[in-house]
Amino acid sequence: MNPRILLALFIIPLGMIIAAVPQNTTHQYKLSAAQLLEEATSASQFITTDQIAEMLIQKDPKLQLIDVRTPDEFIKFSLPGAINVPLSDLLSDEYRDILDQDIKMNVFYSNGTLHANEAWMITTQLGYKNNYVMQGGTNYWAETILNPQAPATTSPDEEIAKYDFRKGASMALGGGGALESTAGSSDIKVPDKPIIKKATKKRVQGGC
Repeated sequence: MNPRILLALFIIPLGMIIAAVPQNTTHQYKLSAAQLLEEATSASQFITTDQIAEMLIQKDPKLQLIDVRTPDEFIKFSLPGAINVPLSDLLSDEYRDILDQDIKMNVFYSNGTLHANEAWMITTQLGYKNNYVMQGGTNYWAETILNPQAPATTSPDEEIAKYDFRKGASMALGGGGALESTAGSSDIKVPDKPIIKKATKKRVQGGC
């Protein structure tokens, strides 16, 4: 794809979001368009639904899911333990301590990937660390985790093992996974967890 077109796909939605935010709630952005493009095209911000499912099953205390959809969408359906930070309110000081920290691994999600990726772009420009995007959003979560499709019996062992993991995750997380195991084994390899890079900054507390 032409680099200028790719840049526009990332920058134009970001500009629209910034323009919609009241002036007194905006913060200083730190990345140039070229730097943002480099960050975005590396795709290092994406976390798979399998990784999220495994962390939820293990009750990993580092995981913090952030739903950037509207409150109405959040009430209708959300991932276990998620908090709602609507995209339109992302720059509110109310959420700064949630988004700008070095303890939790924030994972943005929306129905697809677009709005969650916009949230990631904004927080990345602000210099916030430990923010990621769930690949595919809730639509892909429903397809891969809540209602996984059984592979053909002739599929490679890794595909069958992946299905068994997803089926078990579905049962654990409220989906429609079946009871029987196609692999006939409980020894299923779960995906590796992403590495969280700790921030080195220290915030000075003040006031009362």
